[in-house]
Order: sequence, then C-alpha cells, then structure tokens
Amino acid sequence: MWCPRFLHQAVRCLSRCAASRQAGVLFDVDGVLVRGGSLIPAARRAFRKLLDRNNNFMFPVVFVTNAGSCQREDKAKHLSHLLDVQIAPEQVVLSHSPLQMLKSFHQKCVLVSGQGPLTDITRTLGFQKVVSIEQLRDHHPLLDMVDHNRRPKLPASPLQNFPQIEAIVLFGEPIRWETNLQLLMDVLLTNGRPASAYDPQLPAQLPVLACNIDLMWMAEAPSPRFGHGMFLLCLESVYRKLTGRELQYQALLGKPSLLTYQYAEHLLRLQNHNHKLTTIYAVGDNLMTDIYGANLYNRYLAQQHAAMTTNTKLVAQGTGSQVTMAVPEAELVSAAAECRSILVCTGVYNPRSPLPSDQSSDVAETVFHGHRDLVLEPDLVEPSHVVEDVEAAVDLLLQQETL
Repeated sequence: MWCPRFLHQAVRCLSRCAASRQAGVLFDVDGVLVRGGSLIPAARRAFRKLLDRNNNFMFPVVFVTNAGSCQREDKAKHLSHLLDVQIAPEQVVLSHSPLQMLKSFHQKCVLVSGQGPLTDITRTLGFQKVVSIEQLRDHHPLLDMVDHNRRPKLPASPLQNFPQIEAIVLFGEPIRWETNLQLLMDVLLTNGRPASAYDPQLPAQLPVLACNIDLMWMAEAPSPRFGHGMFLLCLESVYRKLTGRELQYQALLGKPSLLTYQYAEHLLRLQNHNHKLTTIYAVGDNLMTDIYGANLYNRYLAQQHAAMTTNTKLVAQGTGSQVTMAVPEAELVSAAAECRSILVCTGVYNPRSPLPSDQSSDVAETVFHGHRDLVLEPDLVEPSHVVEDVEAAVDLLLQQETL
C-alpha cells in the first residue's frame, strides 16, 4: 500500500501539471471495474484519485473492453453511472470499434452474429448492407433444424431476391449457438448462397472478421464464464471437421489485437490535444487478452521507434500471428515510447488458482487459453506489474508519474 500522505501530495502535483501530461491509461472493464452488473468497490476509490479539483481526469483515460453488444454511447452512460464520473463516448473502445477503419468491407453484404442491436451497430460502423442471423433464418426457415420445437410446420420457399453474402462479421457470443453454428456453416460452405447445397470444391473462403476472442470472462459467478472465444473454438472445430481445413480469419479484433491498441492510443492523443504520450498504462485482469495485447503493443512500439531511424514502415497486424488484415485507409499514428501492462487479481486472473496443465504430455505444460492463431511467448503473458485491484493500479501509476 502506498502512503496516503504521499498520494495526497502526488494528486496535488498532478493537478498543477495536468496540462502537460505525457501518460495515458487504458482500463479494461469486466473483472477490473465491474463483476457482471456490480461495481468492484476499489473502482470508485481509484477514479476519485484520478480526478482533479474540477472533476476532470488528470490523465487521458480510455476504456478498452472486449464487450460489443451495445453502442459505445450506451457503454459510456453505464460507466458514468457506475463510477460517478463523466465518461464520454470518445473514451470507450469496444471490441468492434476498429471495424470502422476497415472500409474495404463497408460496401459488401455482411452477415452478422452476436447479441444486441447488431444491425444498428454495424451500420453505425459504416457498413451499408447488413443481414442478421435472424433475417437469414426467416428467409430460409428449412436451414435451422436442431431445435425440434422451432422446426417449420410446412415446407417454405426461400425468397429469390435474398442477397448473396460477401463477408461474415462475428461480434460476440450469440444466444442460440446451434442456430448460429448451422447457418454460419451454410454460408461458408456455399460461398454466401445458403439456399444452395454445400460445394466441397470452393476455391476460396468467404472473409471472416471476428471481434472479441476472449475464451472466458468474469461475471458474478465464482468461476469465469464462456466468452466469444469459446464460440469461435466451436465454429473452427465444426469447419475443420466438415472440410478438413482450418477456418481462416481476415481479421481478429478486440484485445489483444494491435489495431485495437493503436486505435485506443489515437483516442488518448485526442484527449491530450494531440500531444505526444510517453507512457501508456494498460490495466486488465486477463493474461491472454489484456496482458498479451499490452505487451504485444509495447513490442510493436519499440519496433516502430527503431524503424523510424531506418525509415521503415510497419503495419499493425490483427494479433501478431500469421493473421493479416487490410491496412486501414486512414492510418493511425503510434508515438508512445512504451506500454506497461498492469494485472489485477479481481477478475479472470486468480493468483491462488494455478493455471491447468496438460496431463496428456510427458512434460507438464500450462494449458494455453489464448486463441488458436496467437503465438504463445512467455514474455507476452508476463505483466509489467501485478497488483491486488484497480485502486492499487492507480496508486502505482501515480507513484511512477511523480518520480
């Protein structure tokens, strides 16, 4: 614990020099600030320490969450209510936020899967032609056969003017996994014409954009709950079983995507009147997304600064693995010197519960909970700091920034 007197002096010092701040803070939400719908008590105390006497943030602050079933305006209102602090929509990055930069897909007819007002969200991001799983099922009711109670009573004739689907956008875990798995497979194996029979000789796979690859997340339950990464694991397994091939992604977005962190830094700089940030502190509870992503971005920043001396251009990839993505038409400038990862113990990570080991191997190895396309490197899941909760994380950054 930091000395209260020291913290009081630090807050006064930061208030006086807030206009020249060179640090920014990225906060995860679930497991760091909230558990389900309940605020973690340390969160409100932490944010009081980040405000000056006029209730303005002393540092640029952005909330980066892999949630994606709402508009960021709604998320900002919810966070403002919980934290009793005014949060602007421009301070929120949802898992799907970077989709607005992938303009090459905005004119394509996309099938969307997930929860919430997906059609409205997708259009807000810039997409012009959007089809939901529910609309697809309504037009082709004979496709959804798993739930006997939902089977059509009479044969149906699909509408002939249903558009061909040109890409798939996976926003988050859906409600009816069996319906989504079936219809997504129908679209993938017919090249976007789900009323047709499967074509085993398709020359190429439809583009798939996936947001949020969290295998698990922390709510009110004592143990983590299935996340969108678990649904993707099922989808990949079914596709491989039916085709003998691996499902390919055009982009994986949300944490730990480099593009997500690049976009978040862009928002930090806007809050800082476009002045350069030296250090970014990224606070999270998940080793495989929050810590992996922050450390991957820290590596990217170091490579970028090294490349500047040789006039070499770097492109932010989807995750840092073999997954590639189109370069955004409007490039985002990364200028921070470093990104420090801070792991809290109030969410997915529990220091008292060791990670499971692979018992099928002669050599005990930790079971990797990251996505299939992530490269497991020990240094990427090693946090810069481990603290008890978000209040301790704020205390740490206050101390670091007043040294």
